[in-house]
Amino acid sequence: MQRQGPHSLSNVHVRGPSAGSSSATGVDKGGIALGLVNAVALSLSVTPCSAANPSPPVRDIHPNMSCFVSVADDGYEACANCGKQGSEAVKLRNCTACRLVKYCSVDCQRAHRKQHKKACKQRAAELKDEQLYGQGLDRPEGDFCPICTLPIPLPIEDHSACAVCCMKKICHGCAMAVGKRGMNNCAFCRAPYPANDADELAMIKARVEKRDPHAINLLGEKYFFGDLGLQKDLQKAVNLCTEAAELGSIDALYNLGAWNGLGDVVEQGEKKEVQFWSKAAMQGHVVSRSNLGAIEGEKGNHDRAARHLLISAKMGFKGSFEMIKQMFTAGLVTKEKFAEALKGYQDAVEEMKSHDRDEAKRLGY
Repeated sequence: MQRQGPHSLSNVHVRGPSAGSSSATGVDKGGIALGLVNAVALSLSVTPCSAANPSPPVRDIHPNMSCFVSVADDGYEACANCGKQGSEAVKLRNCTACRLVKYCSVDCQRAHRKQHKKACKQRAAELKDEQLYGQGLDRPEGDFCPICTLPIPLPIEDHSACAVCCMKKICHGCAMAVGKRGMNNCAFCRAPYPANDADELAMIKARVEKRDPHAINLLGEKYFFGDLGLQKDLQKAVNLCTEAAELGSIDALYNLGAWNGLGDVVEQGEKKEVQFWSKAAMQGHVVSRSNLGAIEGEKGNHDRAARHLLISAKMGFKGSFEMIKQMFTAGLVTKEKFAEALKGYQDAVEEMKSHDRDEAKRLGY
């Protein structure tokens, strides 16, 4: 499986018409995001599934743990180490990693650590997976056009334009529709479009001053590529995207994962990359989720890969569906899982369609 890196271009940005142009809008590409993931042949390190040798199903998390919260005869919870009952005088505290057991003191927790360690690590990993695969199943608000309120087709940068005046992503269908009505300003906030690089940069910086996380992330992208007359500065790009991520930008989390290991500006290692993309995926970032699936596939963890790819395929990402299709052909996922992915992908694509978008595509927007 192949994941996408930081070499692709980002959302296009709305520009005002040039002199003598009859178009209401123009575009200027810059920044970073992912294009479609190309399905590649998998390294078959496992026996393909068949009727005689089916692939293991995604297991439910119902751990058969050997280490539980101790309960005294009278029904009250007790310290897992010394058995002391909880009371107003004795406050029991959960093991923060697994929440399976409680302790009356730090000393008891330390004394019980060796006995509890294996069960704690197992349950902590299961809790982490519950979050990873149970959150971010729907696309985030920023993936919806604020005019028609429909989810924007993927990849977003091919089907929308970012209005730097308000940082809204306007789908091409709505941009075309308002242009036909003779409106040459932003379809959302009605501000004039920037006429050149200097105007666009000024608009972005104005939003940055207001602590808009999307603008901060976009400015980071501009420094990453050296766009809009800015000198390329990887360290500044990372600093800006880190700030944007802290303020809630999931695109910034994706960027930090994609830029991982470039030069000396981002801590290197796949673990850091996975951390950024996991945070983004749990907030609905489709391509981060797909990349996690590709990483698991590269490791031979086909069950985990399929779980990620099924989620992103059902959100309308063709790259994820193509990878599941490749896995099905290779015998790594069942017919039922492939059918689920196909139906989910088709339903998501249908939800993203509109007459204006079809017309915009026909006209070359």
